[in-house]
Amino acid sequence: MNTTFAEGEALVKAIIAKKGELKSDVTLVVAPPFTHLTCLAEDLEKAGIGLSAQNCAEYESGAYTGEVSAKMLASVDVKYCILGHSERREYYGETNATLSRKIALTLKHALIPIFCVGEKLDEREANRHFDVVNAQLEVLTQLSAEDFAKVVVAYEPVWAIGTGKTATSAQAQEMHASIRKTLAAKFGAAAAQTPILYGGSCKPSNAAEIFAQPDVDGGLIGGASLVADDFIAIAKAF
Repeated sequence: MNTTFAEGEALVKAIIAKKGELKSDVTLVVAPPFTHLTCLAEDLEKAGIGLSAQNCAEYESGAYTGEVSAKMLASVDVKYCILGHSERREYYGETNATLSRKIALTLKHALIPIFCVGEKLDEREANRHFDVVNAQLEVLTQLSAEDFAKVVVAYEPVWAIGTGKTATSAQAQEMHASIRKTLAAKFGAAAAQTPILYGGSCKPSNAAEIFAQPDVDGGLIGGASLVADDFIAIAKAF
């Protein structure tokens, strides 16, 4: 929940201006607040940058005042939708049941879900981090193989979001490999093709080391994405 429309527009223009510095095989996606989506869609599409929403409703339509549906997002050329972010889970009580409904609707309307998983500090310290993440992944293991092939996964150690703490590259790789193993147990070789992004205080100074890990396929960038130079520097590190 950052930037007025004018601030968000300026940020996107700065990102677009620097996109040419990236390798051609790097996929760049931005996820502005709902208020910015419609006005930014055309410029982002022209620049070859994907447009994502930060969330969507768990229902198709109806008497859910204040909610924004997957169908509405698709109608304004949004291509991706972040689901299950740790803040949504913590502050809005999103559960596997909630997220199963949301992921079904995003897929129905041809949006690509960016599905977030991750453990809190007490869960890691209790050595429960793998169990916690595997339980969250049950939302994906219930999908058909066809639908699973459309999903992006993002691992975000909750204890490293906005805290300045970062999982070491070894910790990131360990969890990413575990996620891929869990998904492979259900979907086989298709799990090798699933992008798994790292999110959690990723910044220009540590991005290259994290992205060098074999099971880290990119980043879900939070605070650093609010500064165009930092966001592009992270993308260049991939």
